[in-house]
Amino acid sequence: MIAQVIDVNEILKQALLYDFYGELLTEHQKEIYGEFITENLSLGEIAREAGISRQGVHDLIKRCDQTLINYEEKLHLVEKYMSVKRKVKQIDELLDRYERETDTEILKNVRQLSGEIIEEL
Repeated sequence: MIAQVIDVNEILKQALLYDFYGELLTEHQKEIYGEFITENLSLGEIAREAGISRQGVHDLIKRCDQTLINYEEKLHLVEKYMSVKRKVKQIDELLDRYERETDTEILKNVRQLSGEIIEEL
């Protein structure tokens, strides 16, 4: 069960990296990596379709993984996206509380979070 959770998290990470940086890959890389990530095809299925070996598909996917990770290490777009997403969720939760409690401290927290989001963008 734990291995499945790790696999799901890794797949989500790969999908996010592909969404943000996929256009920076070559057409061939985008095609193969996209089939693996978005269409969930096996290495064998991709290899048959592309007319290359299963090992070739595996190597290409590993190279693409590393390339996308390198882009993220330099640009941090996924990191910023996740941070903004967390802060917007916090704002929503604070606004829900505000509707119930009408606490002025909540408004200060919302303003602080929205300021942090603007700074990140």
